Amino acid sequence: MNNEIWIMTSAFDKQELPEIIQYASEIGVQGLDLCVFRKDGARTDHVATHLEYDNFDADIARRVIDDFNKAGLHISIGAFENLIGGDETERIKNQDHLLKLIRIAHLLGGDENDVKVGTFVGYNHDLGNQDAGFQKNLDEYTRVFEPIIKYAADLGVTIVYENCPMEGWRPASYTGTFNNLPGVLAARKLMYAALPYDNHGEIYDPSHDVWQNTNPVDVIKSADIKRIKRIHVKATRNLQNEIRAHWGGMYPTQLVNEELAKKAGVPICKHEWDRHNYEAMMPGFGGSDSMDWREFVEVLHSRNFNGPFVMENEATLSKATGNMAATVQGYKASVMFLAPMLWPLGENGYQLPSTKVKPLKDPGNRNVKIVDMKSLAG
Repeated sequence: MNNEIWIMTSAFDKQELPEIIQYASEIGVQGLDLCVFRKDGARTDHVATHLEYDNFDADIARRVIDDFNKAGLHISIGAFENLIGGDETERIKNQDHLLKLIRIAHLLGGDENDVKVGTFVGYNHDLGNQDAGFQKNLDEYTRVFEPIIKYAADLGVTIVYENCPMEGWRPASYTGTFNNLPGVLAARKLMYAALPYDNHGEIYDPSHDVWQNTNPVDVIKSADIKRIKRIHVKATRNLQNEIRAHWGGMYPTQLVNEELAKKAGVPICKHEWDRHNYEAMMPGFGGSDSMDWREFVEVLHSRNFNGPFVMENEATLSKATGNMAATVQGYKASVMFLAPMLWPLGENGYQLPSTKVKPLKDPGNRNVKIVDMKSLAG
């Protein structure tokens, strides 16, 4: 017990950092995982930028640390893009941006302050469509990420991958929906074996395995627990309806000729994210989801996981309403849902002892120059 609960700030895409810190106090969390996406990036879904990344320096880092300490909050940062596939120009920009975030994490204290850098890996479908395409993506990951991980290690920073397959990241007319390499446990374990450095791990989000008909409890039992640095708090409600009856629960709903589908009485997907027949939820808000959270938390504690639980709000009944009050309600409900599982019982109910939230240290790190992939390659 005594895990902190944090907020991933993607749901506050229209708010500035001081306002988000106020919301954090209202909701009752102990940290913020700040989204720091490229402002000129290709992604438009669930993106936000809550730190200035081009002109970030040691003085700004000290001010951020001071602001977070005054609010009693911890911090991490991240941006989630395709780093090994897609348009080549965008791919290189995404790689260079990740290097900027590693530099920022270093200035904020890096591992000394538990400031991790979250990212996707992405997927290269030009390679994936070839024979042995999955292995070729592993090889491309190794080629691209080895210098990135070494650079992060030199600066005392750990990189963490999220396991979302990004099922809506290509048009619905494509047959498959696997668009992010670490979307399954096997890939993550292969990644760690290919690059056996200590300073990369994962943000494990159980909701993605639920719609893949995989029990997150079994995933945790089979995972290297030392690699799991964060848990995402986001729920999946698998829908039981005519779509599942027609297309099953293993393969994505396919896009076919609309007139033919209507004639045949076959439901088809409406858009690229409407492929796997589930609803995103915040745990404890608006009904039951398709996972046993109590069992999930218990197996994490049995394996001595002591990292934060980071709420990522994409829920249909919360963030997706576009109503800020409903967004905040979703967070508050999940805090109360998790509290008896994560925090001890005291006179005032289930609460995390204030002594558990240690102030961020001023690392005293000097400015380091911004690097890019070209310069890392020598």
